[in-house]
Amino acid sequence: MSDSNNSSPEGDITKSTAKFTNDDESSGWERAVIEKLALASLIEQRSARRWRNAWRIFLLVLLGFLFWTLFGMSERGKHPSFTHTALIEIKGEIASGGEASAELLVGALRSAFEEDSARAVVLLINSPGGSPVQAGIVNDEIKRLKAKHSKPVYAVVEESAASAAYYIAVAADTIYVDKASIVGSIGVLIDGFGFTGLMDKLGVERRLMTAGENKGFLDPFSPQTERQRAHAQALLNQIHQQFIEVVKVGRGQRLKDVPEMFSGLFWSGQQAIDMGLADHLGSLDYVAREVVKAEEIVDYTQRENVAERLVKRFGAAIGEGAVKAMHSMAVLR
Repeated sequence: MSDSNNSSPEGDITKSTAKFTNDDESSGWERAVIEKLALASLIEQRSARRWRNAWRIFLLVLLGFLFWTLFGMSERGKHPSFTHTALIEIKGEIASGGEASAELLVGALRSAFEEDSARAVVLLINSPGGSPVQAGIVNDEIKRLKAKHSKPVYAVVEESAASAAYYIAVAADTIYVDKASIVGSIGVLIDGFGFTGLMDKLGVERRLMTAGENKGFLDPFSPQTERQRAHAQALLNQIHQQFIEVVKVGRGQRLKDVPEMFSGLFWSGQQAIDMGLADHLGSLDYVAREVVKAEEIVDYTQRENVAERLVKRFGAAIGEGAVKAMHSMAVLR
């Protein structure tokens, strides 16, 4: 007779398997809830970390702005009491937003002209040129300030005063150069490339939609008509004539009769003197010591200081971080 309380090994295994199966099914929803809670917590932590980083960047920007306000502006507002030569550097490309922009140069010019202890203003030029608009603004302001303050202006050319840089230089009373300086390049250009022939060979179609038949005439992937080319040339000729007139007014009777003077060619410093584009050989120190008779030189050049650069960079970082944070939050939701 068999014992009913005893079970076979096969029965025990079956009961255990059923028990574990029931336990797994009963705990499955609990794990799902825990996982959802953990994921929600992780998302919340990420969002909080992004906002903390944004606030830290904002505080850094604020500190940078305060530093610039307290130190950068105070340095710019200083006016030396001793007699000196006021220096303004014009270096690099003359362009809006650059170190040689009309905004910075005009501000420096006004500070130098309005300082009574500055005996003269010297423009130290080392530039290949740039925007005729920016150069025209500076040229006009120099002439206005000269008439208002009756203070002499001298241009000293280092490596080069070409194109728009020479446009500014002719507003000076006297131009000094080194014998090897590059001077001139009195001309105007529009440059670019045309790829229409290459696109035809490759079988590439340009799909450009415009409102206005000439809206895309400078597009390098579209053909240029003779009418469009003539229009661009007429525009260049007009700006070139404006440039020539500014040079003639600034240099006056000192200009020699040289046929290629306004052809866009550039010249050495010695050649420029012979042609009347410049006046004498001389350096910055020479002009301050021998011409202005004020050997002490004070730099009025306005530049972006470290705090300004930090403000710009952190400002851009905040904008980028905010966009990324908003995008991430939108995706997570």
